[in-house]
Amino acid sequence: MTACFGRFVLAASIGALAGLTGCGGTDAVKPSPLPELKPTAEARVAWRASVGSSKRYVFYPALRGGAIYAAAHDGTVARLDAANGKQVWRTKTDQQLSGGVGADTDLVVVAGVKGMVVAFGLDGKELWRSQVSSEVLSVPRAIGELVIVRAGDGHIFGLDAANGQRKWEYQATLPPLLLRAESGITPLGDVVVAGLPAGKLVALNLNSGVQLWEAVVAQPKGANELERVTDIPAAPVASDEQACAVAFQGRIACYDIAKGTLQWSRDASSAAPLAMDALTVYMTDENGVVVAFDKASGATLWKQDKLSARGVSGPAVVGSLVVVGDYQGYVHFLERGDGAFVARVSTDGSAISAPPLRVGSNVLVQTRSGGLFAISIKTK
Repeated sequence: MTACFGRFVLAASIGALAGLTGCGGTDAVKPSPLPELKPTAEARVAWRASVGSSKRYVFYPALRGGAIYAAAHDGTVARLDAANGKQVWRTKTDQQLSGGVGADTDLVVVAGVKGMVVAFGLDGKELWRSQVSSEVLSVPRAIGELVIVRAGDGHIFGLDAANGQRKWEYQATLPPLLLRAESGITPLGDVVVAGLPAGKLVALNLNSGVQLWEAVVAQPKGANELERVTDIPAAPVASDEQACAVAFQGRIACYDIAKGTLQWSRDASSAAPLAMDALTVYMTDENGVVVAFDKASGATLWKQDKLSARGVSGPAVVGSLVVVGDYQGYVHFLERGDGAFVARVSTDGSAISAPPLRVGSNVLVQTRSGGLFAISIKTK
């Protein structure tokens, strides 16, 4: 059994994950037209490249040391010069990829639909492979001597970055239904924070995988299993000893990352990643409304609702702006202080599902068709 909420799929059992596809048909809610815009900044495409189609998966490009690393479903992994988009190398695995890209100073890591994790050196040569328990929809995180991988069946693995050998494993208990989404993990110091099905947030010791604390972001509610889905389907955000997560059909909440004590919570529903700066937490809710919350108190600072039902990505903070993409490949720039539109630029017409990535003074997006677009933004 499967069911759809907008762009996300519910699976009746983890064994069904590998065979599920995105939901077809016409959305019940008509997307908002592009809002009228009187630009107060100039946005333009600085360079473009192509890595290959994402199909029904969501790939996150990675920036490390002046290089962009990107992947496609067909197994393609590429390194580009962040300054101009020129290809440095391109390789192709024999795996159909579903998760990535993770990168640090030594490794580039991707993962496949059959749970195979593949690591490359920065020169594009394959270094090792490691099999985990199921399809990986999230970004493997290369963190020093470890690669942390979140599998679709609720397992989280700590792999040795040198050879891929398993050093620890954490297993979560799954509810009858769960969102099939790119649930990831977020490291902060020696702690790894992960959102789980049933509205749970856990903190694990990075080196051992031992659970440090567990919190419930949202309690399941409703008359049936569909209404009771409260998964945390995107990676939490963390900074300054604070971790925040949002549950689908639940709440957004922030916690002390050392103790797991609740700092604040608000009713909310989202399946998109959050963003955070020194003072504010930003969310794109399930309807495509972009919301800014005070980081300390959770008070709502502003809402931008003119992108409703446009399949809006999670937000990214770039200087004084908040940036999101949408289902038609538009990139929208909002004023960080009040959410007002300041600029917009089009890409290739296909959806932008992952949050934009800050690359120096530019913003990088990857479209479902495989386009990589670096966009410059200048205030007038």
